[in-house]
Amino acid sequence: MASRTASKDIITLHGSAAIVSEYFGYASNSILYNRGVYPEESFKKVKKYGLTMLLTEDEGVKTFISNLTAQLAEWLETGKLQRVVLVIMSKASGEVLERWNFSIETDSEVVEKGVSREKSDKEIMREIQAIMRQIASSITYLPCLEEPCVFDVLAYTDTDVAVPFTWIESDPKLIANPQMVKLHSFDTKIHKVDTLVSYRNDDEWDEA
Repeated sequence: MASRTASKDIITLHGSAAIVSEYFGYASNSILYNRGVYPEESFKKVKKYGLTMLLTEDEGVKTFISNLTAQLAEWLETGKLQRVVLVIMSKASGEVLERWNFSIETDSEVVEKGVSREKSDKEIMREIQAIMRQIASSITYLPCLEEPCVFDVLAYTDTDVAVPFTWIESDPKLIANPQMVKLHSFDTKIHKVDTLVSYRNDDEWDEA
């Protein structure tokens, strides 16, 4: 007699932390590419989330993002990470031009009791895919960055988290009177990530 085994997509804290930290790595690469922070020829094409994604081949940036995502995964597993911000600044003046803000809500019951949640991998992928499409089309809703730029990453954690020696305390690198665009969210049922980009509003200097 034939039998069929039904399986459910179980999401654990460790698995969710891996999904979110990996998302941030790919999102960071996509932002750096689409905002022209690094030259187009320094990226290679890969398939991810059902899309063609771009990954940097610059060894320094690769190492930075790899170390970053590993640290974020560790904080995500402890439920201590509140927000990550990728900041794009003028290379010459240091002025902040864009802030890509990733806010994270964590299911405290999962962290405290070690329970798991259920959500299909395909559904999570579709949600992330929608965000990646928005990042890829950012040139249509963000002003051109017409000067050489650099980037930095800020992490907002609970106050009881020890700061690794590779990280330093920083000011929030805010933009005065910014314009903001909210992107789609995704939710693993353990971590919910909201993405928002704020940018310098040059229109305020225009004559009426």
